[in-house]
Amino acid sequence: MSKQEKISRKTVKDIAGAKNGTPLVCLTAYDAPMASLLDSHCDLILVGDSVGMVVHGLPSTVGVTMEMMILHGQAVMRGSRLAFVVVDMPFGSYETSPDQAFMNASRIMKETGCQAVKIESGTYAADQIRHMVERGIPVMGHVGLRPQAVNVDGGFRAKGRNDSELERVIAEARAADEAGAFAIVIEGVAEELASEITGLVSCPTIGIGASSACDGQILVTDDMLGMVDWTPKFVRRYGRLKDEIVSAVEEYAADVRARSFPGKAETYRLRKDDN
Repeated sequence: MSKQEKISRKTVKDIAGAKNGTPLVCLTAYDAPMASLLDSHCDLILVGDSVGMVVHGLPSTVGVTMEMMILHGQAVMRGSRLAFVVVDMPFGSYETSPDQAFMNASRIMKETGCQAVKIESGTYAADQIRHMVERGIPVMGHVGLRPQAVNVDGGFRAKGRNDSELERVIAEARAADEAGAFAIVIEGVAEELASEITGLVSCPTIGIGASSACDGQILVTDDMLGMVDWTPKFVRRYGRLKDEIVSAVEEYAADVRARSFPGKAETYRLRKDDN
């Protein structure tokens, strides 16, 4: 029998057990190099469908496919060894029925090796969550501002600003929790609502634009690092990498054009038997 590699990653129990404890540190990643940099600092890495906008230049997450999520999920799994890895289920991959959700989630987990999937959790999604959890797939919910619903909502805007919206977000969170979600992302809601949901549900909540009232926080890493021109108001830029990259490229281009590129070219000769 071959010797198996010891599993050292955080588990679903580690994440679920963080309720009312030390806040969970979560970030997004879409490739192996970034995953390797985040790995030892994050409890959870999310391969978000935000990859469609951040990496592929799409106007929203609606155009993201299963193939895209699997490709990026595989890369993140190769680049990480410690963090709990969750892969987003893209728009159209789970809404129709519990069976559709299970088949696509099981494909994601088989082909990437990730530990869990995430779905945007309207109240209807409780059946999908329950069906998947009962069949061995850990599911993270997502309530509040749901990016995949951008066409219904008419844009990306905060939720819970009136009584009907507030009640709907609470109902979404309750439904996901009661169906067995091990954690719930709360996006784009006021602190009072985030605090209320966090107190109501039994699983940890992870906020994005939902204040510090949650059991953890997540940001899109490219936003946090200052890789893009525009970010939501709630994002603190911990770096200015776009400026640094542009400066480095400009310096390199100037060196090339001035024929002052450092180093001596190495000559490679093909042997006859290499042809």
